[in-house]
Amino acid sequence: MAIEKYEIVIGCEIHTQLLTKTKAFCACENRYGGMPNTRVCPVCLGLPGAMPRVSKGYVELGAVAGMALGCNIARFTKFDRKHYFYPDLAKGYQITQYDIPLCTDGHVDLPMAKYPEEQRKGGAKFRPTNFKGEDCILEDGKYRRVRIERIHLEEDVGKSLHLQGAHSYIDYNRSGTPLIEIVTKPDMSSPEEAALFMETVQEILRYVKVTNGNLEEGNMRCDANINLNVWEDGKLWHTPISEIKNLNSFKAIRDACTYEAGRQLKEFQEDRQEFNPGFKVTMGWDEAKGETVVQRTKNSFVDYRFVVEPDIKPFSVEEELIERAKSKVGELPEAKRTRLKAEYGLSDFDVETLTSTRELSLWFEEAAQGAKDVKKVANWILAELLAVLNEKNISIQEVSITPRHIRELVNAIADKKISNAQGKIVFQKMLENGKMPAEIIKAEGMETVSDTGAIDAIVAKVINDNPKAIADYKGGKTNVVGWLMGQVMKASGGKVNPKTATELVQKHLANV
Repeated sequence: MAIEKYEIVIGCEIHTQLLTKTKAFCACENRYGGMPNTRVCPVCLGLPGAMPRVSKGYVELGAVAGMALGCNIARFTKFDRKHYFYPDLAKGYQITQYDIPLCTDGHVDLPMAKYPEEQRKGGAKFRPTNFKGEDCILEDGKYRRVRIERIHLEEDVGKSLHLQGAHSYIDYNRSGTPLIEIVTKPDMSSPEEAALFMETVQEILRYVKVTNGNLEEGNMRCDANINLNVWEDGKLWHTPISEIKNLNSFKAIRDACTYEAGRQLKEFQEDRQEFNPGFKVTMGWDEAKGETVVQRTKNSFVDYRFVVEPDIKPFSVEEELIERAKSKVGELPEAKRTRLKAEYGLSDFDVETLTSTRELSLWFEEAAQGAKDVKKVANWILAELLAVLNEKNISIQEVSITPRHIRELVNAIADKKISNAQGKIVFQKMLENGKMPAEIIKAEGMETVSDTGAIDAIVAKVINDNPKAIADYKGGKTNVVGWLMGQVMKASGGKVNPKTATELVQKHLANV
């Protein structure tokens, strides 16, 4: 018996904390860290008699996330209780959404240019056989679609702390933190694609200010469901699904799914029994060992005893809230990159960097309005301004200059009022005192002399004052031209237009 081929099938469940000021159902502050168990109350601890209340801000941010990921927003929804018993879940149930989630039927389009080369070459064939409905390859192979089944609202649980294996403690500060869970269809067919999907979701949700998306803080984490379709001697086999829990980095997603696919294939080759399609294994990822480990098995349906949350009435989602959420989405990063390349002729690297945050992209576009050379605007931001931000560890909102400063600096250079070298001096002075380029250029006496007659007089004087250099030039030493140009720049205090000065130097030398 021989394996003809196999394919990897992956679906993701991404849990993302939302940027609300308070927790999901109480007034406790929603933020990371701090002394354990200091941001808790009877509601997030689930004490008897405590009554949860839903804030509009929580629902609205969920709707923003749904719209940014192409979902339909429910006009009527509710919360449910999911019962299970674990130390970090104080009340023995989690408030979540079961059969009427806030968001459904979304999608994320992944740029094929970011896939490994061998997968890009797969083209339309690069798709799992279980993909149903519309084609997943879009715009002549530029994008590959991953469908989102649902996004539902729920609360986070506490955090278990294990100290040197001797004791375990619970910090309930995180308990009740507002979450969304993004559930995809099993549309991904490689570990690299799963990592790219989460990276793209993180970028989009950060862009619309739904989440910080900090993986290292557990602000966003992923459960990957993975199994194999294996063709052997004309028969199709399906390996059991493994759910790898709490992957908190793109590398962890790639490595865990790669290892698990290899483990499942090896297990299949060693044991050719027909697998139970309902069998599911929950796995953890041991990063130190580089392998998945079994946490528990599920041979049948797990009964979480879902019931409608009795303390929160089912509610209608107002059109006003939906319109407000829609206004917060705006142009998403990939669409903005495509437009900036077409509109301004920028490179892939330029637009990737300029759209790394929404604030930076808006800052650039404001600077580009009315600029005589938009590519130069991009270059000044990328090469000079970002270096300052990195050095001072500040954001674009905290920098001491405005987009107008860069636009006027670029225009001054384009109009040949100052040279590129002088532009760097003006840039530094703008950062120091916040003055506009024109004011600095005037105060420093930098404005370039472009009058041909004035430059010609300077060139004539330099040539008359340096007879030895002229004799060397006549003797065949062509490098004298550069030396004479240096003298012209020195005599003018660096103010003459270099191009005009060079042309006049060469003209005078042709007549000597």
